[in-house]
Amino acid sequence: MWEDFINALNNFKRNKTRTFLSLLGVIIGVASVIVITSMGKSSTKEVEKNFGQAGLDVVSVNAGKMKKGSQSNTIVLDEAFRTELFDNIDNIKKIWYKNTLSATIAYGETSSTVSCSAVETGYLEMYNMQLEYGSFFNVTDNEEGTQKIILNHETAQDYFPAGDALGKQLILVASNVSFCFEIIGVLKDQTTGMEGGAAFIPRGFYSKKIKPNPSADSAMVEAVSNQKALELVTTIGNYCTEKTGNSYAVRINSMQTMIDQMSKITGTMSMMLSAIAAISLLVGGIGIMNIMIVTVTERKGEIGIRKALGASPNDIRQQFLIESASITLIGGVLGVISGIIISLAVEYVQKQAYVISTQACLIAFIFSVFVGIFFGLNPASRAAKLDPVIALSGE
Repeated sequence: MWEDFINALNNFKRNKTRTFLSLLGVIIGVASVIVITSMGKSSTKEVEKNFGQAGLDVVSVNAGKMKKGSQSNTIVLDEAFRTELFDNIDNIKKIWYKNTLSATIAYGETSSTVSCSAVETGYLEMYNMQLEYGSFFNVTDNEEGTQKIILNHETAQDYFPAGDALGKQLILVASNVSFCFEIIGVLKDQTTGMEGGAAFIPRGFYSKKIKPNPSADSAMVEAVSNQKALELVTTIGNYCTEKTGNSYAVRINSMQTMIDQMSKITGTMSMMLSAIAAISLLVGGIGIMNIMIVTVTERKGEIGIRKALGASPNDIRQQFLIESASITLIGGVLGVISGIIISLAVEYVQKQAYVISTQACLIAFIFSVFVGIFFGLNPASRAAKLDPVIALSGE
């Protein structure tokens, strides 16, 4: 077998152009599968990076809607509901309520309408949001409803480009009423996570001055671990459905669920595109079969001599099968190397996380060798069946 492999390499050297063209289809097919799979995994990792690790243990619960013509109830996100969740559902660490409002913020001659979030103490820390300078809300701010505000990085830059926002007083207009707020903190540029409000005020102030005793727009339920967060999505949904008889009573999302859905979509697309890329391997295999048929025709004399010297049909078949498999073996190796290099280059240009699937490399390589054996079987069988007399006569 080793001797057949060496002979195959020598034959490749004698027919360099033919060998190169045979290799090309295999290299392109293997490289395509690896590049597509790598880009799919890199995209998934990029999604996870953009969402960040903070908030993976948090489930977002929003009040749903009543079905048309139904007598079923909806869920009200009030203190009674918060207590019910704690009492009836396991694996809950903490529950935060949040209200969102559209407000106009003005300082000097600058004003704009922004999305403002009224949050409870610890909410921003829960999402692992970092301060550029200043401080977060404390318990007193929420209990007493102090007129303090925290700006995100972009909003602070718009109003205070010199970076001197701390301690400044600005006007916030909500529900046609103006309030004066003191800036106590500015957040760092937040590129990850789900929370993206332009400004944050204590929910205690919102419930006392803007909308007395309101229900929350959303509840953020923190699980005891990331793994339990996925269980809470189902558990809370089932509890609310049983409580109200309305499967639309609440809308529940989690960052982990969103990431999993994105990963599933990306994975499916990668598999489809990899399957399409694998077709080029089959096309390359057909090309190899044609070239091997030509090779068998050209080497009838060699086959006749080997058979005259006692070579069995199995020996002849093995010789040409090894030659066919050698082409795809070499093409597979070169394809894997090319695929990794191209993936590195693409991900470097796109500035994405570098991910190469070892499994994809292995499967693409094995498939390429299988293609060589499968499509080399017919020419090898033809060579094995040649009559030595006819082969030596050159007919």
